[in-house]
Amino acid sequence: MTSPLFRTKKVEQSIRDTEEPEHALKKSLSALDLTVFGVGVIIGTGIFVLTGTVAKDNAGPATALAFVVAGVVCALAALCYAEFASTLPVAGSAYTFSYASLGELPAWIIGWDLVLEFALGTAVVAVGWSGYIQSLMANAGWEMPAALGSREGSDVFGFDILAAVLVLVLTGILVLGMKLSARVTSVVVAIKVTVVLVVIIAGAFFITADNYDPFIPDSKPVPAGQSLDAPLIQLIFGWAPANFGVMGIFTAASVVFFAFIGFDIVATAAEETKNPQRDMPRGILGSLFICTTLYVLVSIVVTGMQHYSELSVDAPLADAFKATGHPWFAGFISFGAAVGLTTVCMILLLGQTRVFFAMSRDGLLPRFFSRVHPRFKTPHRPTILLGVLIAVLAGFTPLNELAALVNIGTLFAFVIVAISVIILRRTRPDLHRSFRTPWVPVLPIVSVAASLWLMLNLPAETWVRFGIWMAIGIVVYFLYSRTHSRMAPGHDEDPAATPPAPPSR
Repeated sequence: MTSPLFRTKKVEQSIRDTEEPEHALKKSLSALDLTVFGVGVIIGTGIFVLTGTVAKDNAGPATALAFVVAGVVCALAALCYAEFASTLPVAGSAYTFSYASLGELPAWIIGWDLVLEFALGTAVVAVGWSGYIQSLMANAGWEMPAALGSREGSDVFGFDILAAVLVLVLTGILVLGMKLSARVTSVVVAIKVTVVLVVIIAGAFFITADNYDPFIPDSKPVPAGQSLDAPLIQLIFGWAPANFGVMGIFTAASVVFFAFIGFDIVATAAEETKNPQRDMPRGILGSLFICTTLYVLVSIVVTGMQHYSELSVDAPLADAFKATGHPWFAGFISFGAAVGLTTVCMILLLGQTRVFFAMSRDGLLPRFFSRVHPRFKTPHRPTILLGVLIAVLAGFTPLNELAALVNIGTLFAFVIVAISVIILRRTRPDLHRSFRTPWVPVLPIVSVAASLWLMLNLPAETWVRFGIWMAIGIVVYFLYSRTHSRMAPGHDEDPAATPPAPPSR
């Protein structure tokens, strides 16, 4: 395409940009670090809450199969991400991939989408973490003042101090360096996985075989809704998904899919990986496999401990242990959830800052934010800016209604990356690919179809909000980014031909 809106950035140019001294990130991560990051962000409240919710409302004991279906959908996207992250090891994930294949405007749109996705995700998780901590404090007899507690459902003006402090502390850790972040994440993930394994092993002793009968309950049709709260697919086609039965498994898969969100963030760390060609596929696919296995095992255990119709929605794992006469595990699970959300929050913030950094380095956002710290070699400016903004957002705003935007943003990124793999295979067959997505273009097309199907199952209200955010992004692009892009006429500097000292701007 000849339009400047679809000008692409060559892979070689993107890689050269990572070698500019003042814009280069430090390479310090291994395949193990990447896998830990992936497990750290994927395992969050989903494994402690969604398991019971979908078992009771959608699939019964067959929830385990729903996790398998969701894992397969994610694996399709993960294979596409693995090819791109190893071929184009540059910060920015789906934004960078689409810039090399679809062009500047589509790249800006996906980057703008990811900025919202990761920012809201970080704030939502921080608020959830605050809730778990306050619950543990209440068990110890220490109540937080109402003015400093959670904003969710509160009519009193206040500020969630715990959520804000968590974001600020994690911001400081990210500024100090990726290796420190990886070490902190490793410790916390070890604790989190230990809690999950204890739940699986201990719960296995309390399984009653009768609770699995029937494993796939009889199907129950759901009446179609007409409000914006209804899934978009209902409003368009008048079709409502069924609960239970075989179709109930796929309905449940569209819900539990969101427990997998996060593996794509591993791709944002490609530029900081020592050997991305080898380690990025291992980190992305390894973390997804580990988490899928844990999710399936937890769902089997919890539906075996208590009949699916009696599971609680708010804390199914903890209440299942209470129902079997072991209430001590409830506090243990809450502790594991609180610890686990720490890494989820930090890695979401990591992904947010790397996308912002990549867009800034390309000139689509102010270049001021693309200078790395002279000592720590981290993008400290966007990290501090975004950390403070998200801390304020988490402190003041109840975010339940906005959380679905995180889901639609992730699925949109999956679609873009799958399409980009097909396009780059055709336009740049000469590129060396250390990892190749199998069965192209069939597998990426299936990945696009699966992601779009899940997107159609999201509420129409989420689509409206997503559309508004995208419209704002289009305005910002035409008012600023289009003319300040380094690909625009007069801004196409060749870093290989310029001295290390930055030109005055």
